[in-house]
Amino acid sequence: MNIMNDSKFAPESFVVPEIRNLPKSGIREFFDLVAGRNDIISLGVGEPDFVTPWNIRESAIYSLEAGHTAYTSNAGTPALRREICRYIARNYHVEYDYEHECLVTIGVSEALDLAVRALVEPGDEVIYTSPCFVSYPTEVLMARGVPVPLVTHEEDEFSVNPAELRKLITPKSKLLMLNFPCNPTGAVADEAVLREIAAIAQENNLIVITDEIYSELVYDGVKLVSIASLPGMKERTIFLHGFSKAFAMTGFRIGYAAGPRGILDAMYKIHQYSIMCAPVTAQEAATDALKSGRREMELMRDSYWERRNLIVKGLRDAGLTCVMPKGAFYAFPNITATGMTSREFAEGLLKEESVAVVPGSAFGPGGEGYVRACYATAEADIKTALERIADFVARHRR
Repeated sequence: MNIMNDSKFAPESFVVPEIRNLPKSGIREFFDLVAGRNDIISLGVGEPDFVTPWNIRESAIYSLEAGHTAYTSNAGTPALRREICRYIARNYHVEYDYEHECLVTIGVSEALDLAVRALVEPGDEVIYTSPCFVSYPTEVLMARGVPVPLVTHEEDEFSVNPAELRKLITPKSKLLMLNFPCNPTGAVADEAVLREIAAIAQENNLIVITDEIYSELVYDGVKLVSIASLPGMKERTIFLHGFSKAFAMTGFRIGYAAGPRGILDAMYKIHQYSIMCAPVTAQEAATDALKSGRREMELMRDSYWERRNLIVKGLRDAGLTCVMPKGAFYAFPNITATGMTSREFAEGLLKEESVAVVPGSAFGPGGEGYVRACYATAEADIKTALERIADFVARHRR
């Protein structure tokens, strides 16, 4: 009989190395530091400060009152999928079949996970723009793939340089991940750049995953083009979107994927066995958001535009360089004038001035030397935070 010595038993040794070695989210780390503290002004977590518009909440309430509490189709309710495909056609100029080319998910995070798991085999290389949302490289690692960062630069306003993309492609390249408008930089890729990227993808037989969760939040008359709408790209693009940002529905956890039937079918099978379906109450609220939420969304967007102008001016007045973001609700100032690393800056600002930002290093290669400041917070708090940041920078400028 083999009796194990409990003093030597290490449960963590059973965890597979790819998961054991994953870093924890740098965003959530700083969120946890400020949770429950009323003395902190947080420019950290990227969440709208607006309550979900009443008409959307009312739909959720009605859904519960009507007793709509059962499972839905694994793919999502037909009503929601129809509205999603109409919304994509109207706003992004791509036609999808709601029955076979659309899948409702638990936020865009699940949609991204499904796409990566369906497509990535061990050793496959996945190119992703960086700085980026923290999930992109980690999703690839969890699928035993190889994440390859395509670093974007301040001098290019953090858009993609197609020549740099070409240099990264190898025989093992399989996927390209894009996120425009970008978290954390607020960058937008213009149509000319996207056309070059599309040509590269077709020449090298790449599948493109485009995360367009911030696409309604663009400013100054920017014309946002989805790469899925360009010639030859619908059949090789997975379009990801959701309701969290533009409709202020983060807690509803509703996202979706649209794309080629063969790939969506594979994603559907993973979703079917691991999730079953998104909550029906949230799906019915999301359906109403697409039907009647445009006006409220535009009012929120206009407010973000005003706050963007306020925060960028304040950061520049404080002595930091900062690219004017064209979309999303993040500023990404360069803090190298202080001589600090991005983590030192964020920790010092939190300790000395009670203002929370996220170190740029949390967003991968190209993020060091910057911090992310989310301006989806009250204007009065932004003004106070800017005063404190100016004081902090003045004390620590080299």
